[in-house]
Amino acid sequence: MTDTAFTAQDIADFLQNNPAFFDEHAEIFATLQVPHPHGTRAISLAERQILTLRERVRELEWRLNELLNHADSNETIGSHVLQWCSRLLGETEQQHLPGEITLGLAEQFDLNHVALRLWNLAGQPPTGYGEPVSQDVRTFTDSLKAPYCGPDTEFEAVSWLDAKPQSLALIPLRLEPDQPSVGLLVLGSDDPTRFNPEMGTVFLESIGRLASATLHRLHVPTPQDQA
Repeated sequence: MTDTAFTAQDIADFLQNNPAFFDEHAEIFATLQVPHPHGTRAISLAERQILTLRERVRELEWRLNELLNHADSNETIGSHVLQWCSRLLGETEQQHLPGEITLGLAEQFDLNHVALRLWNLAGQPPTGYGEPVSQDVRTFTDSLKAPYCGPDTEFEAVSWLDAKPQSLALIPLRLEPDQPSVGLLVLGSDDPTRFNPEMGTVFLESIGRLASATLHRLHVPTPQDQA
């Protein structure tokens, strides 16, 4: 007889290409034993399959729980955004709108620090929220295509806050998506993980769009705007 060496891959390929093998040799299937995945003893192939299925079920349960937790979190955030937006719509005094933007966000999202500066808005006084900002801040804000999130708190705009936060979100405000910025919203937290670079920015972008839409009520068009 000629000795033929079979590799593990050869055997695997054979079994995959011959699914009826264990039907034709049921006695092998019934007595075949394989190593326990978490021990040293041998177990039957059927028992090993059951263990594998249990592990897959546990993994799927973990993923489902994670999705449910995300869904609950998103629902809560969405509810807070709605309440904040309702507060803005209910404000009848235009000069109170910047304060409602910041105070509403601080209250709805339990933020430790919130600041807002506005520019290029006709009719906005050059004090308080309209206090002049540097050209560097304006240029930086114009460069933001999406909110910034992270632990870097060395931005000039951080000086607008009442204290230095551990994590930060910077949201550019624009009257129209393709126009230059008219303001910057600064959200700070004492929790270093509250705003991190890996987090999604969908809700922050929504907050930016809603705040920007609110600013239309502050903007009194000039003859140059209407030209």
